[in-house]
Amino acid sequence: MGTIFDHREEEKERLRRSNERKERMRREKQLQAKRRRMRKLFIRIAARLSLILIVVLLVGTVIWKGGQALFSREAKAKTEMEAEESKAGDGQIAEAVGEKGEEEASPPEGQMEMTEEPAVVVNASGAITAEMAPYSFASTGETKGIYSEEVVSTHAILVDESTNTIVAKKGAEDRISPASMTKVLTILVAAERLTLADLNDTFTMTREITDYGYVNDCSVVGFLDGETVTVRDLFYGTVLPSGADAALGLAIYVAGSHEAFVELMNEKLEQLGLSDSAHFTNCVGLYDEYHYCTVYDMAVIMKAALQNVLCREVLSAHTYTTSATTEHPEGISISNWFLRRIEDKDTGGYVFCAKTGYVVQSGSCAVSYGIFADGKPYICVTADSTTSWRCIYDHVEIYNQYIKA
Repeated sequence: MGTIFDHREEEKERLRRSNERKERMRREKQLQAKRRRMRKLFIRIAARLSLILIVVLLVGTVIWKGGQALFSREAKAKTEMEAEESKAGDGQIAEAVGEKGEEEASPPEGQMEMTEEPAVVVNASGAITAEMAPYSFASTGETKGIYSEEVVSTHAILVDESTNTIVAKKGAEDRISPASMTKVLTILVAAERLTLADLNDTFTMTREITDYGYVNDCSVVGFLDGETVTVRDLFYGTVLPSGADAALGLAIYVAGSHEAFVELMNEKLEQLGLSDSAHFTNCVGLYDEYHYCTVYDMAVIMKAALQNVLCREVLSAHTYTTSATTEHPEGISISNWFLRRIEDKDTGGYVFCAKTGYVVQSGSCAVSYGIFADGKPYICVTADSTTSWRCIYDHVEIYNQYIKA
């Protein structure tokens, strides 16, 4: 009996040591990942400070040169005035001044008048933007109201992306909860701050991240605490299965914390000219009183994302398998539910990109992009449909009813 007891004690001791070793390894991986993030954060901050310094120097140079040019013009004008004064009396001088004023008011024939350029702004992230919004969609005399009984969604917009005009709309300016459509902005903000090389970098999931998805009843990829995945996995995991674990991991990898990343998201909304009607409080799309936008805003966000090669690639993927890890040796197979189910529907064209969402407060919603029979690209956004299937049928109906064949 004593021998059996000794073996059990030894086994318990070995198990304890094994657990301690695994815990040390997990902590070391997290520490290494944190160090990598800090290094990247330092490099990004240094780059942004350098950019701001360059902008300041450029603005200073422009102002200095402008001052020099103004001084030269004033000196030249004074010299000409003095020359005229020596040749003529006061009346002649006044006449000469009048003629000169008319010349400056009307530039020589063939010379274009200079127009005022939009003011340059350097935002908190160091990005140089213009005060005017880069994307906007306008209603025209041909813009239709969406009255089809086959469209259940209470809010909808269809945009001709080639002309930036609104083809049809319903409640397009009303505030909605964007749910997981939020993740289109999440990957856009992340993609604009990373390089292609960063996609092969790794990130170790934490209990805080995995618990976030389960506690809030979110869709998840299925990454586990301590699992090390690639940044590329985080991008695809954020969109295809709408994984909260991937989205939160991506946010922390890019900005160091969820809160810091949300600040970057709202800066992007401001840059897109949407800050008056849109504000986000999380990168996942959880309902919050202060997490909102309109379907018009989401169309603008989608257009901006489509201009980014990585975002366009991720939003158009039908399926993806994450990298092999110790926890998932064969990876995790994920898919874009919307794209896989709309591809066999007759829309009069082909839907290339999409992102869905659902919270009780907004019902089922989605944003999609495709090219149709007229050869033009369109963006469609809907919100507050009754089911995820009905949401797809709403997009099919809108594309078929409001795009000319």
